[in-house]
Amino acid sequence: MITMSQRKNAWVGPAALLATALAIPAWAVAADEDTEHAHRLTPAESAAPEQGAVPVPGVPALAGGTLPGPSPEATEALLAPLAASAEHPVGPEDLLEISVFEIPELNRTVRVSEKGTISLPLLGEMSVKGLTAMQLESRLRDELSRRYLQDPQVSVFIRDYGSKKVAVIGAVGKPGVYAMLGARTLLQVLAEAGGLVKEAGGVLYVIRAMPEGDSRRLPVNVNDLLTNRDPGLNLPVQPGDIISVPLDRPTYVYVDGAVKTPGRLEELASRPITLLQAIAKAGGTTERASLKAIQILRRGSDGTQSEIPVNLKRIRHGRDPDRPRDLLLRSQEETR
Repeated sequence: MITMSQRKNAWVGPAALLATALAIPAWAVAADEDTEHAHRLTPAESAAPEQGAVPVPGVPALAGGTLPGPSPEATEALLAPLAASAEHPVGPEDLLEISVFEIPELNRTVRVSEKGTISLPLLGEMSVKGLTAMQLESRLRDELSRRYLQDPQVSVFIRDYGSKKVAVIGAVGKPGVYAMLGARTLLQVLAEAGGLVKEAGGVLYVIRAMPEGDSRRLPVNVNDLLTNRDPGLNLPVQPGDIISVPLDRPTYVYVDGAVKTPGRLEELASRPITLLQAIAKAGGTTERASLKAIQILRRGSDGTQSEIPVNLKRIRHGRDPDRPRDLLLRSQEETR
């Protein structure tokens, strides 16, 4: 909570590193002589609808689209394994589609056994575990040309990745481990896992093991992925990926001074409110409120505290913006 001194907001409670405060009446806060005390902001006047948000059932909207998206460097690093190895090794339970050009009798769709083998006409049983599709094509071509055909043209397509799994955890309808049934994108895997529940936060993470042994975690803005349909965020999913959808977390705003119900407001981190909305939730201003002398106390990630003067009259009349995360405060956890 914020307590108010004679002239300034001077203290922030340990639970809130950031807080919004209405200036208290003129007898306690020095204000312009022409400060209006006659007009009060009602909750209806204070509330300002968010612009540009498109609701998606079961998905929390992110006001203002302010959550950062992944940097190009982070995306490139996460997708590097895809560029380095365009094909995944064959494993047990994979479904292979094998075609030999102009010899349809040899075309087969086969499931790799638990031992990592397949059985084909003319060639019998052979081990394929650990081979990429291109390596298997080369091996089949060599075997057929050595024993039966001249310069055979062989193609191998991995139709289902039965051996490849992806885990989806957190705030989804059906958390669990899912088989990679062919190539999959992030949206496809999320849909298979039942979509995001209403308690989902504003950012999800794709966690991927890297060739050097460590792992990368790429944040994905849920609003940009689902509402704005940013194609750059609909990443191709690799076997072994973990898609983590954290629950939304509360963040606290403290409003004190010349409002009808001062105190703590609890909001969700993915749904930041604006100054006008915070005042509305606090019951609106009293008749003694100094609308031109509002102070926002905010503490940054480095621990320094700043005081931001705000003219509420200008915001009400549209001359100053009423932006979430600009005039609104965040909890200690958010600013780390």
